[in-house]
Amino acid sequence: MPPKLTVLEHSVLADRLAVMRDRETPHGVFRQALSDAAAIMAVEVARELPLRELEIETPLEPTTVRRLRDEVAVVPVLRAGLGMVEGFLRLLPDARVGHVGVYRDEQEHVPIDYYRRLPPGLPDARVYVLDPMLATGGSAVHALSALRRSGARELELVCLVAAPQGIEAVHAAHPDVPIWTAAVDRELDENAYIRPGLGDAGDRVFGTA
Repeated sequence: MPPKLTVLEHSVLADRLAVMRDRETPHGVFRQALSDAAAIMAVEVARELPLRELEIETPLEPTTVRRLRDEVAVVPVLRAGLGMVEGFLRLLPDARVGHVGVYRDEQEHVPIDYYRRLPPGLPDARVYVLDPMLATGGSAVHALSALRRSGARELELVCLVAAPQGIEAVHAAHPDVPIWTAAVDRELDENAYIRPGLGDAGDRVFGTA
C-alpha cells in the first residue's frame, strides 16, 4: 500500500457504504448515508491535527486545556463533494468552506473547470479536499493543483471510493498529499466509472439520476 493512502476500517462506515452501493437506495437515504460516512471519516482524518495549550477558567478553578492550533478549510469538489460537507462541519464547525467546480468531459474523460471560490488563509490552514469518487483522478488532481496555486500547503484528499488509477494519478501529481478512503474498488470500466462503485454520486445525492 502506498505510504500516503489510508483505507479506513470502521464498522459503521462500512455499513453506510453498503447502503450507498445498493441501487435501490433512494436519494434521501443515500444523501444521509453520505453525510454520516463523511462525519465518521472526519473524526479519523482529524485525529492528529496539531493542538495548542492554553489556560482557562472552569466554573471551579483554572486549568490547562488543549485546543486545535491551526485553521481548517474544507473544499468540496462540486457537485458530489457537497454531500460530504455537512458531515465534516459537524466535527469542525469553525472550518472555512471553499468550492471548486469541476465536471468530467464524458468523451475525453478530462476535467473541465467551471467554478472556483476559495476561503482566505489557505497557506496557514489544513485543507481537506472532499471528492466522494476518485475514478481517473483528473478532477482531484485539478482541484489540488488549483489549491496549491492559491497558496495551500497542507492538503489532504478525502474520498469515499477510490479506483487504483485515481490513486496512482494523485500520487504522481501530488506525492505529498495523503489520500483517505473507505474503499479501494477493483477497476474502471470503459466509461471511466468505478466498478463495483456506487454509480454517479452527484446524481444520487441530488436525485437527478
